[in-house]
Amino acid sequence: MELREIEVFLVLSEELHFGRTAERLHLSQSRVSQSIQAMESQVGGRLFERTSRRVRLTALGAQLRDGLRPGFDQIHRAVAEAQDAAGGPSGELRIGLLTLAAGGPGFDAVVGRFEQRFPACQVEVLEAFPGKALERLRTGELDALVHWLPLRQPGISVGPVLVDAAPVLAVQVGHPLAERGWASLEDLGDHALLDAEGVLPSETINELMPRFTPAGRPIPRRGREGRMAEVLSLVARGQVVHPTVASVGDHYSHPAVVLIPLRDAPRRRSALVWMTERPNPALHAFVAFAAAQPTDPALDEPATGVPPW
Repeated sequence: MELREIEVFLVLSEELHFGRTAERLHLSQSRVSQSIQAMESQVGGRLFERTSRRVRLTALGAQLRDGLRPGFDQIHRAVAEAQDAAGGPSGELRIGLLTLAAGGPGFDAVVGRFEQRFPACQVEVLEAFPGKALERLRTGELDALVHWLPLRQPGISVGPVLVDAAPVLAVQVGHPLAERGWASLEDLGDHALLDAEGVLPSETINELMPRFTPAGRPIPRRGREGRMAEVLSLVARGQVVHPTVASVGDHYSHPAVVLIPLRDAPRRRSALVWMTERPNPALHAFVAFAAAQPTDPALDEPATGVPPW
């Protein structure tokens, strides 16, 4: 069993999607399928259940994932330690965050541990407004960016997932949905979301801020996606509701805004991304280091009736 096959298997066990796995690893979907088929042949059983709509681990697949993950992570750590012993990479890294919540509660700790391991590297963490973030990445102003997924843009590599959390909906205190204590995607047809056209890529908008409810009703748009202070102000005035993650409340606050579970929406995931053609040793070291860290535990659904921030 080759290390690359193990990596394909472990990424697919996270993504549960052949297309996203191929994108993260810069492989074709057929190559991903071939690697999984080869592993299933070697193991002697099916590792994934695949249908036209869903991919999920079998019990055998979950057992193999749990057995392989510690060793695979140890390999990454060993390589990083060898780089450290050899002097390691050096230089400055400029990493942009769409919001602090996109990096997750543990992002600063990861950066701190990375700088301790590689003291010749300095990491500058910058706020990168969504409308300008990808442009700043493409021009080289940023070396890497933490962006919400999915992201499928030419020339951009998608690396380790940093946040994998259940979605919540930011609503005005006293809003009918706040009184009920939860919301569904169908509810969004009755309440406006921010307009993110031209601010986020269309593939990101389609998943995080959908245009239609499951029943096909259009979801109204009002205002423009902006900085978080502007977003919270619109939510507090009852102009919009805003899908996000619970950890946003750790970084931004407004006394007139409350978070409630958005029950049937897909989980919100963020990842480290960079320009494929613009590698450097410090960036490669940070990507490997971040990949070896556990994904932020989802500060998942707040309890019904969670108080304002």
